[in-house]
Amino acid sequence: MIKSMIRKPPELLAPAGDMEKLNMALLYGADAVYLAGTSFGMRSFAGNFSHEELPLAVKLAHDHGVKVHITVNTMARNAEVARLPEYLEYLDSLHVDALILADMGAFSLAKRYAPHCEKHMSTQVSIANYETANAWYELGAKRVVLARELSLDEIREIREKTPKDLEIETFAHGAMCVSYSGRCLLSNYMTGRDSNRGACAQPCRYQYALMEEKRPGEYFPVFEDEKGTYIMNSRDMCMIDHLEDLMDAGVDCIKIEGRAKSAYYAAIVTGAYRHVIDAVAKGESPDPVWRDEVEHVSHRHYSTGFFYGQPGQYYQNSRYIRQWQVCAIVTDCDENGLATLSLRNKYSAGDTIEIVGPDTKPFSMIAPLMLDENSHEIAAPRNPQMIFRMQLPRKVPAYSIVRHAVTLSAEDV
Repeated sequence: MIKSMIRKPPELLAPAGDMEKLNMALLYGADAVYLAGTSFGMRSFAGNFSHEELPLAVKLAHDHGVKVHITVNTMARNAEVARLPEYLEYLDSLHVDALILADMGAFSLAKRYAPHCEKHMSTQVSIANYETANAWYELGAKRVVLARELSLDEIREIREKTPKDLEIETFAHGAMCVSYSGRCLLSNYMTGRDSNRGACAQPCRYQYALMEEKRPGEYFPVFEDEKGTYIMNSRDMCMIDHLEDLMDAGVDCIKIEGRAKSAYYAAIVTGAYRHVIDAVAKGESPDPVWRDEVEHVSHRHYSTGFFYGQPGQYYQNSRYIRQWQVCAIVTDCDENGLATLSLRNKYSAGDTIEIVGPDTKPFSMIAPLMLDENSHEIAAPRNPQMIFRMQLPRKVPAYSIVRHAVTLSAEDV
């Protein structure tokens, strides 16, 4: 239930794994974005930004009035740490707004070599109490990203017992690791891909069975009880229905997980949270259409994490729910609604499609015949990235998304 009161809206911090995702986050309403260079970031498979791209990314965000937080949150080893001062000086010269740090040595170097950047302590530091938060503040941290195991009552107490100018950030949406704020070694042990260096293979999502030594090839399911075998299952976090509680607990920033996810995810989830935050901050009831938007991205079953107490074991499978597919991205649209688009996935005239865009509510329509680059009518664009035109019922912004309902979820087993 939304209380009828005015609140200060928290900063909405959105993921930007590459330039396309950055554009989506900016246009769909982020107050700040977090991204990484090609070194020292916790998502090595996210795409990330090269040495040449980082200045362009920072300028683009700042031109939109959006802050840039750079992740420097891997645990650097001896062979790497010597490169940190030069990298930190480079980030400082770009006028990056904040660095997200997890290692004490990196934090100390950042104070020296990136003095103009705010220091934010990553969730990897596992800040779970007010004494730890205060200790980091006294060392020079501007913000703490709290451990994901905390309840709202614990967050509220941390807020009450820390300086008001120490900012509190917490994750509000996205994937949750079975280790949460811990440093998991399972992926490194099983696959050689270290989760603490941005390369997690997510072996906690695998379905395991028991094999007896003298019966090779005979697999016996591992049951906790009669309900299933996913002993390390995690649902995705979704707090969009509870943003007023996060605001009332004193959270300064809510963070969307997902630098390794798609540009579509960055757009839709950022846009949904933008609209709901703004409504809640004004004391208004959010339009249900924005709550429904988080169901339109690929996700595991949602939960509220630890915010309202122990979430308990989840006994169903952890496969993604995929019910919508991106068809095309609008690159331009004239006043009469004639749109130029870039194809992502095939669809045809006569299909029911939806269009959603920056500050644009989703609406459905039947796809008409389209025009190719030579203005010839076509029933369906076929080639990936193909440029074509389609008549819409009204003008929509650039970077609007055309999508349709499909069944992409894996079968339950």
